[in-house]
Amino acid sequence: MQRVDLSKPGEKKKLIGAAVLGVVALGVLYWVLIGFDSGAPATTVRTQPSPTPQTRTTQTATRQTPSQDIVDLSRFTQINYEPSAYNAPEAKRNIFAYYEPPKAPVKEATTPTPTPTPTPPVLLASVSPSNVYARTADFKLEVAGDKFTPEMKIFVDGRELPTAYKNPQQLSTTVAASVIAAPGSRQVVVRTPDSRLYSNPMQINVADPPKPNYVYVGIIGRPNRVDDVALVQERNARNIINVLRGDILSGRFRVTSISEKELVLTDTTLKIKHTIAMSEGEKGTGPLARPTPRVDAEDDEP
Repeated sequence: MQRVDLSKPGEKKKLIGAAVLGVVALGVLYWVLIGFDSGAPATTVRTQPSPTPQTRTTQTATRQTPSQDIVDLSRFTQINYEPSAYNAPEAKRNIFAYYEPPKAPVKEATTPTPTPTPTPPVLLASVSPSNVYARTADFKLEVAGDKFTPEMKIFVDGRELPTAYKNPQQLSTTVAASVIAAPGSRQVVVRTPDSRLYSNPMQINVADPPKPNYVYVGIIGRPNRVDDVALVQERNARNIINVLRGDILSGRFRVTSISEKELVLTDTTLKIKHTIAMSEGEKGTGPLARPTPRVDAEDDEP
């Protein structure tokens, strides 16, 4: 190694420059590693023991440069996540859906157990007559059976009738014409007025009486009003019949009255009167009231 010759002016300048560069390098190194704001020596900080973990920790304070950030330890604490309850929004109403009420339960049809009817203590075996015509006169009704007593009465449709007691097997009564004024059936029962003793019911059939099958079409009047002639016609025929008072039609209907309004016929068997009103447009008197017979053909000559 060569020695530096300080006697030379150039060598001194080189030596001074090298020294200055060394000082500057040391200063930069010091500033990078330590810094110029912390002149205090490093110290050791001892923390007090925490009561819970029962451990001792030692923290060493280090120098921080202005470029370093302060770390917040609370940001690293444990987080307990508790999710909140999730409620789905209510579905919108469907316009195609509608409320249908539940169907009422259908009750099963049950047939009630028939209660046995007690046997009547009195027997009603027959009634005579059992068939009559309506609008006829009063008639005698006889009933036959068993266990009849004098205090028992005959009831027709709930109406008590005067009853004649003959023996324990026979009773009789008279049925008024008003009871059979209309067709139908009538119930007959034999019982005491207090219904202590009673019989089984029976029926009387009331039929509609036969009616004349004629139409009253006109009248031929006479001056004395005695020998008037009635013009009648059967419903199913075309022939017109002249009848007088006292004539009999169909073997059972007698002409009893002739007038411009009606013709009265009496049933000779049942003694029932039938009234036939004159047809519309046929009223009149005299020979012109009689209809003209129909002519079959105009040219009858051979």
